[in-house]
Amino acid sequence: MGKGGLFSYVLDARKKYPDSTLADLYDPRSMPPDLVKAHKALDKAVEQAYRKEKFVDDMERLGFLFERYQELAKS
Repeated sequence: MGKGGLFSYVLDARKKYPDSTLADLYDPRSMPPDLVKAHKALDKAVEQAYRKEKFVDDMERLGFLFERYQELAKS
């Protein structure tokens, strides 16, 4: 894992594929296994930081995080 924690783990995984676009990297049919693993670790950390139960899916997780961001941005 990189110095920046789980987020840098994701970035480090993406750096391994310099010729790939973000669309290529995040295509669910061909996403590199190390990038999938990095995102799953990050998702788990987010769930543990904010909730006792798991998010149903990525859309619920993103919705929650954007709502939280909006609350913090108002402050």
